[in-house]
Amino acid sequence: MLIALLAVIVVGLAVLVVLPRILGFRAQRPAQYAGQGPAFDARTHLSGPILCEGVIYGPLGRVSSRFVAHMHGTWQGNQGRLTEKFTYDSGVQQDRAWALTLVADGSLRAQAEDLVGTGIGHIGGPAVQMRYKIRLPAASGGHVLNVVDWMYLMPNGTIMNRSQFRKFGIKVAELVATMRPVPAP
Repeated sequence: MLIALLAVIVVGLAVLVVLPRILGFRAQRPAQYAGQGPAFDARTHLSGPILCEGVIYGPLGRVSSRFVAHMHGTWQGNQGRLTEKFTYDSGVQQDRAWALTLVADGSLRAQAEDLVGTGIGHIGGPAVQMRYKIRLPAASGGHVLNVVDWMYLMPNGTIMNRSQFRKFGIKVAELVATMRPVPAP
């Protein structure tokens, strides 16, 4: 009886670990979106002033923070720079500058001061998947988290962003945000 119970527990845990990798958020691939439109072009859709609004969920699925960010993207050929100025509901402000490179194979490379190494992105139709490691600020523990970041271009030009942050394979946070071009005055 004890062996059967242990077997059920082991199988149950295996299912909880394996199924999300096969069927869930992390199982998506950019190629699944190829041929769909509108096509995401980083030089167009991450250019100029962008307003970003979002929420961050903690490990239990409750909102832990809300933010508004003002972004601005510039490009020279295949080299881009995207600056971000976040204001969180706590009043804390955070700045980040991304150095972006479009590579000949269609991938996207990203670097920022709080990234560990280089982020790797792949574009498929209206979707972009980025994978990178980010170091949290010292005030937040300084932990290094693995990030899977998806951006989906909507027909009206808005970008829907969903990111999951993991430590030791366990989801510790999730971000959902919109990124909209700011119309010229």
